[in-house]
Amino acid sequence: MQEVIMAGFGGQGVMSMGQLLTYAGMIEGKAVSWMPSYGPEMRGGTANCTVVITEEEQVGSPVVSNPDTVIAMNYPSVEKFRDAIKEGGALLYNSSLIEEEVSADHADVYAVPANKIANDLGNSRIANMVMLGAFLELSGVVTIDNVLESLKKVLPERRHNLIPLNEEALRKGAEIVKKSK
Repeated sequence: MQEVIMAGFGGQGVMSMGQLLTYAGMIEGKAVSWMPSYGPEMRGGTANCTVVITEEEQVGSPVVSNPDTVIAMNYPSVEKFRDAIKEGGALLYNSSLIEEEVSADHADVYAVPANKIANDLGNSRIANMVMLGAFLELSGVVTIDNVLESLKKVLPERRHNLIPLNEEALRKGAEIVKKSK
C-alpha cells in the first residue's frame, strides 16, 4: 500500500497530479482513493490531496495522517506535512520554489527542481508532472505509461497535443530521482 499527500498552492496542479495517479492505479486494477482538501484558500493558499493505492481488494480509509510520501510544491506544505511522514518514508519537494534547506530526520528527502525543468521544457504549467514523474520513479506504484493513458482519458481531444510534453516532464522528473538513488 502507498499513502501519499500532495500539497501546494492552489493552481500548481496538485489535485490534477492526485487524480492522474489515482486513475493510473485504477487502470492497473488496484484499489484507490483520492481525497481533496481545500477551502477558501483555494486560489493561492495551500491545497492538498491524499491518494491511497493498494493491491488489496479495497482501501480501508481515504484519510491519511501518516503518509509514506509527501510531495510538496511549496514551503508551507513542507512545514505542514514533513513531520507526519512515516519512518523511512520520503519527502519530495520543489526545489525551484523552496530556497530553504529541507531536511527530515525520519525520511529520505529529494530536491526536485520542478519549475526549472518545466520552464526548460517550455511550459511552466507542467511542474506538477515533473514532480509526479519523480514520485513514480521513487515508488514504482504505477507506471508512467498508465499515467499517460490516464491523460488520454481526462484531457479533451483538442489537448492531446500536450501529451508528449507531459511525458517528457514525467521522464525528466524520474531522472532526478534515478540520479539521487
